[in-house]
Amino acid sequence: MKRAGLLAVLVAVLVVAFVLAKGSGNDKTSTTSSSGPVVIHVVNGKPQGGIQKITVNKGDPVKFTVDSDVADEIHVHGYNFHKDVKKNGSVSFNFPAKIDGIFVIELESRSEQIASLQVNQ
Repeated sequence: MKRAGLLAVLVAVLVVAFVLAKGSGNDKTSTTSSSGPVVIHVVNGKPQGGIQKITVNKGDPVKFTVDSDVADEIHVHGYNFHKDVKKNGSVSFNFPAKIDGIFVIELESRSEQIASLQVNQ
């Protein structure tokens, strides 16, 4: 009986350690909820603070702005929206989340992902 209790405690400790270790990883992704417009800052052709994560529910509006120090085309994959941003300019997106899934938002000509859009069902 003591052995089963000790084993249960050991498993619980290992699970907690795994969750903590996974959560403290340095994955260069920043999470932002889309309760308000999200601003993605592009510096030297890369997303400042790492790839931004925008999460919304299906049917909600997707609102974000890209401020960029480089000229490029912003492409929202899946939805196939494209807008040009000028050097040291900004461009805004506002559209309904009609398709659920996870979609890449990138600087098209650089193939540089700047954000990830997650639309929950």
